[in-house]
Amino acid sequence: MERVRGVGGVFFRCENPAALQGWYVEHLGLEPDDDGYIQFRWQDGETPERPGRTIWAPFPADTTYLGSPGAPFMINYRVDNLDRMLDQLRAAGCPVDDRTETSEFGRFGWATDPEGNRFELWEPPIEPVS
Repeated sequence: MERVRGVGGVFFRCENPAALQGWYVEHLGLEPDDDGYIQFRWQDGETPERPGRTIWAPFPADTTYLGSPGAPFMINYRVDNLDRMLDQLRAAGCPVDDRTETSEFGRFGWATDPEGNRFELWEPPIEPVS
């Protein structure tokens, strides 16, 4: 059985992403990377060859990326094998997006839980992205 290995990111809606992120930078010491995201880097003892990261990112209130307009957030879960996880969810009758995306950051897929919360699944690349 495929399972989630960790949290890859927390994404949430807000009225002014730049201002809110600035508040977190000023008051909590979070530092954005060149893409504007906050990354918490960590090492997984089971897969030391694949350094981990958890992304924290505010999105505009009107974004469609997080799913339905009423959804205040979306969690990104790290998985070892995206295809097997998506197949497992489909077999259980879960709503799964037909599309996946591949980039230098890995592979991504999306599904929705029974209460309508959209979540993202992330299979990191074998070679870590710096």
